[in-house]
Amino acid sequence: MSERNSSEWGRVGDDGTVYVRTTAGERPVGSWRAGSPAEGFAHFARRYDDLAAEVALLEQRLTVPSADLTGLAASARRLLASLGTAAVVGDLDALTGRLGSVLDAVGERTAQREAERAQRAAAAVEAKEALVAESERLARSSDWKAVGERFRSIAVDFRAITGVDRRTDADLWKRVTTAREEFNQRRTAHFAALDQQRAQSRQRKEAIVTEAEALVDSTEWSATSAQYRTLMNQWKSAGRAPRDVEDALWARFRAAQDTFFTRRNAANAERDAHLRVSQAAKEQLLAEAAALDLARPDQALRRLRQIEEQWDLIGKVPRDAVSDLERRLSAVSDRIRSASDARWRRQESVESPFVVTLRESVAKLEARLERARAHGRTDEVAETESALATQREWLAHATR
Repeated sequence: MSERNSSEWGRVGDDGTVYVRTTAGERPVGSWRAGSPAEGFAHFARRYDDLAAEVALLEQRLTVPSADLTGLAASARRLLASLGTAAVVGDLDALTGRLGSVLDAVGERTAQREAERAQRAAAAVEAKEALVAESERLARSSDWKAVGERFRSIAVDFRAITGVDRRTDADLWKRVTTAREEFNQRRTAHFAALDQQRAQSRQRKEAIVTEAEALVDSTEWSATSAQYRTLMNQWKSAGRAPRDVEDALWARFRAAQDTFFTRRNAANAERDAHLRVSQAAKEQLLAEAAALDLARPDQALRRLRQIEEQWDLIGKVPRDAVSDLERRLSAVSDRIRSASDARWRRQESVESPFVVTLRESVAKLEARLERARAHGRTDEVAETESALATQREWLAHATR
């Protein structure tokens, strides 16, 4: 056979039969009598190129992350099965190897996807188990409003998690619903008991109001005041009645108290008229105390002690003025004593070896910071500024 009748991948027989060569031997792929052997080779080579293009397309599809691996594998197997009878001339062994690589890669990608799917499923189960655990914990809660709302959001969150097999999902959801039902039963029982308690509180508070209203005309000021205090304590310990009833009963109770204490205060005002002179004297002492010079705390403190002695000698003032006068005197006294204490603390802190050491440390750090800035050493500037801020803060506390 002449050289022009053969090539690397096949040959044309004398009878026009075209053969393809593979590692398994050669096989006929067709016949060619319409032209020269070269034209025959070109025809079957083009058909090989078409087949190779299909393989290349599969290889390209394999690079797409979302590729349909099942369809890709089916196409690769179809092409691989066709190679044994393909009417082409070319390197069929190379195509066999490439298709084998495609199938291997598909297998690896498929296994990877299965592993990722299993991982996502495990994560989904874990997320739903967390919601189950939270539900079972909340079932024992008494935060009725917040937990009721959370159970509603848990149901939404649970349904939003996908990828769990149906049986596992059903088992987990059953635990959530069981926990929610337990919480609902406890909440129902709680509010039933609360309704019963409020009914009892209503009866107790109605009795308290009746007694309070019977005392409004009493002239036994001290004893009746004590009775009203006792009734107030009983009111506080009686628990809450239903809201609308609670507010109405409280209004009646307060009205009874106000009526009595208004009468008592009027009586006390008449009795306390002669004490207004003492009040005026104490007001004058307060004005003098308030005007004392805090810049001279020792003298101010000595005069304050004299004022306090005079205050005690003046004696009682009207009842409605006692608290205000005592509060104002206490406020003036606190300011003067604070000024005196501050003066002694400042004097002690200035002489303290610790303060002296801190001042020296601050001075050294300030000098170091100036040198660092002058030489442009930014790291040292930042470090020194931080240390200097700390030392200055300590010094401020020590001398405060």
